[in-house]
Amino acid sequence: MSEAEYEFFEVIQGYLAKAAASVDLPEHVALILSQPKNELIVHFPVRMDDGRTELFKGYRIQHNNLLGPYKGGLRYHESVSLDDLKALASMMTWKCALLEIPFGGAKGGVKVDPHRLSTEELRKVTRRFTHALGGNIGPEYDIPAPDVGTNATTMVWVMDTYMNTVGHATKNAQARVVTGKTLTCGGSRGRAKATSQGLVHCVTEWARERSYDLEGKTAIIQGFGNVGSHAALLLNRLGVSTIAVGDHSGYLHNPEGFNPHKLAEYVKDNGAIGGYSAGHEISREDFFGIKADLFIPAALENQVGEAEARALDVRLVAEGANGPLNPAGEAVLEERGIEVLPDVLANSGGVTVSYFEWIQNKRSESWDLEEVDLKLERKMKRAYGRVMTFAREKGVSNRIAAYALALGALKTAYSERGIFP
Repeated sequence: MSEAEYEFFEVIQGYLAKAAASVDLPEHVALILSQPKNELIVHFPVRMDDGRTELFKGYRIQHNNLLGPYKGGLRYHESVSLDDLKALASMMTWKCALLEIPFGGAKGGVKVDPHRLSTEELRKVTRRFTHALGGNIGPEYDIPAPDVGTNATTMVWVMDTYMNTVGHATKNAQARVVTGKTLTCGGSRGRAKATSQGLVHCVTEWARERSYDLEGKTAIIQGFGNVGSHAALLLNRLGVSTIAVGDHSGYLHNPEGFNPHKLAEYVKDNGAIGGYSAGHEISREDFFGIKADLFIPAALENQVGEAEARALDVRLVAEGANGPLNPAGEAVLEERGIEVLPDVLANSGGVTVSYFEWIQNKRSESWDLEEVDLKLERKMKRAYGRVMTFAREKGVSNRIAAYALALGALKTAYSERGIFP
């Protein structure tokens, strides 16, 4: 399935329809959940370093807030589109409902290649975008977080801009308008690694259930940003060596295993894995054919289609990214007996620790890393167990089980609350 043919939102709608059938979701609830509540598009000017003025396009999609404030990342990428953000916003709704976090789902972003902007230009884009969103975000209404192309620094800029647009007396009560901030500016310990930590908890539970010793096993990781790099580091502590990596700059193979600390440092300094000397360059096709035990797609959506799924020689796929498998690719993996830990479960550690950060800000607290890690582990293992049990009992895929459990929570809430008026 080519990128031109791939409509991410329609793919998510297909999963929704399958899951709805397995929990007898009322037709009116399915109808409500089929579209976001709000779709905001803004255009804003920014004066660039050379004196030119550029017009940027930004989005904020608010899918559902039945269970709590809208929650979801801000993505800076040249491929940002309404369709993709609608899909990602709805996935946030399912993640929060599955993990029993009192948030709803949202997503947003700016259509821009952040790599071509200076730090000062990125700061200006972020501040103007935040100003353009205005009251459409807020600490009890809609809470952004980092995503592809953004980071803790970006979130601090959003927070500071928002804080300076509200009343002076309530300024410091607004810190929780975003999560994923730097520690100095109100972030949570463990947030940077949270998505990967949650994924690794799912992997270790999967291995425990099968008496599968992870020591000495291998992994291939697509995408070596925040999620991919932390996954490599955490897996390395369990004895799993990363033998192939890839990102937008190319693919590298090292049969002996990469040093994840050194590779992460290189990417931090250079922005990508391209040019890293401790591995030899391979093609994208060769990457997918490398024999390993685990595959962690941690890049963008629609990376694994039929061809990639047939080439994969692994036992488990754990989705660090959102929607990296397209339905055709997933069908091939199912046919081949390769298990998938779906994104709605496997990468929900990020929003879970974002919730912990929000709570800490709300209470003016700062939790130790051990406390954050323990709370995350409990949440992830509980969700993993519920998904696997549902999948076995209902005879559905892990993905549909995760969606179904999320829909079950929303179904109950709509039943109890009714539809206004």
